[in-house]
Amino acid sequence: MKHAVLASVGRNIAHSLASGIGLMIGVYSMDIFGEAAASPEGFIEVDFLSGATTGAATSASLARAISLYAAALPSLCKSHGVEVTDFEKLSAKYLGKGHRAEFVVTVTDRNGKKSARRYVGNPGARPIILDPLGRRRRVRSD
Repeated sequence: MKHAVLASVGRNIAHSLASGIGLMIGVYSMDIFGEAAASPEGFIEVDFLSGATTGAATSASLARAISLYAAALPSLCKSHGVEVTDFEKLSAKYLGKGHRAEFVVTVTDRNGKKSARRYVGNPGARPIILDPLGRRRRVRSD
């Protein structure tokens, strides 16, 4: 089990929820960024292993979608050749404040290795900056 594969699984499931369409769980319309923005907390953090959330309160519809994602995780893991037990933690924090969609995916594997990557826009992509020589570089979050 490579940590990069686990990070890929994390990005895939987090992006599917962020997209608002939910093809992974059947066509299911939701707006996690809108619900986060409408709250005083300004964020919703989703634990994909348990289906629990922290931060802003979620609507019944969004809570149902998150539980469906937690149930779909074993199938996604199997398609990537990993097991759910390879994860110690798999969460995504969706930020509702600001002008663009942004989420941070945190993965900790069973060996204790941890990574956190930030994605912006829809579809979620890692932010890009220009280095001192004018070359485009992805921002490393971990």
